[in-house]
Amino acid sequence: MLELGIICVVSLAAWVYLVAGHGGFWRTNQRLPGTAGQISDPETWPGVVAVVPARNEADVLPGTLPKLLAQDYPGDFRVILVNDNSDDGTPDVAARIGEQSGKNALTVLDGKPRPEGWAGKVWAMNQGFGELGDDARYVLFTDADIAWTPRALKRLVQAAEADNRALLSQMVLLRADTAWEKHIVPAFVYFFAQLYPFKRASDPKSKTAAGAGGCQLVRREALRDAGGLEPVKGALIDDVALATLLKRAGHRIWLGLTTEIVSARLYPKLEDLWNMVARSAYYQLNYNPFLLAGTVVGLFGIYVAPPVGTIAGLITGSPLAAAAGLAAWALMTASYVPMLRLYRLFTGRALALPLIALMYTAMTVDSARRHYAGRAVAWRDITKSQ
Repeated sequence: MLELGIICVVSLAAWVYLVAGHGGFWRTNQRLPGTAGQISDPETWPGVVAVVPARNEADVLPGTLPKLLAQDYPGDFRVILVNDNSDDGTPDVAARIGEQSGKNALTVLDGKPRPEGWAGKVWAMNQGFGELGDDARYVLFTDADIAWTPRALKRLVQAAEADNRALLSQMVLLRADTAWEKHIVPAFVYFFAQLYPFKRASDPKSKTAAGAGGCQLVRREALRDAGGLEPVKGALIDDVALATLLKRAGHRIWLGLTTEIVSARLYPKLEDLWNMVARSAYYQLNYNPFLLAGTVVGLFGIYVAPPVGTIAGLITGSPLAAAAGLAAWALMTASYVPMLRLYRLFTGRALALPLIALMYTAMTVDSARRHYAGRAVAWRDITKSQ
């Protein structure tokens, strides 16, 4: 029990650092500047082009594309939907929605075959970026399953212009309706923020950089000066790669949360959520088995050891394991509560975070297994392997 008590003490020290010194990763108050009228409108509203990569999105577009086209934006705004070899009628559905909008603001671009070395989504984004034209100051990279409120784009541009940001990205509100979504989705955002604390990502002095793919407003010239999307052509986690590219080039970026822009993507089964995580988990570890081993050990030590130490210490009468384990578990639980509140879920679920961490550990190990078995999962086809 002494060894378990020492592990719990180390875990407690880790949680003290995470809560007090890790960029406030657990806070959910990183909201877009200017949403409450703190900043004024730009003198001239710049042109914006939204680029939407789309593969087999015919079922979701009727609920999302009309909202994107209906943006209440004072400047020039148009949408380029890049059809990435869909076989479900996606381009026809999109074209019909564009005609019904009556704005003549939608272009449906048939994607070209993917060159060697390019990730599918990044290649689709690159083709849309190549069609921007000089009248667009900003490109808005968003996904086909994202539903926008009417004034969301206006607020993004307003904040970007007022604060001279080359990238403004918002983590959209993901669906958390089904039983498995309620368990997995808030934790997904929580773990992402732990890896990339939003406050640090937004700090020009910090090396941390990250973005959220559902909502990325990028200054066109900044991206062109950084080499366009070719430097990140093979990235599976394209949002983080794009933010890193721009920040390393000396540009200011910002990352935060929003409840105004929401994802319409359904994850009804555990398999769907599992594939979402396993698709890129090992890639995030640079396909390094030593980093994988360290991650597994770290997750067990930080998330699993505290409840195990608490229970085992109480049963065996070991005060060190019980006290340190309980304190670490309490800090862990408290740090997860704000995310559950953001998703309007019962905060008592925070006590189960160690079990959810175990599931994410299994997903990460499975991601490595798939990599070595040659069974990577394609973007937008998360239920199938290629």
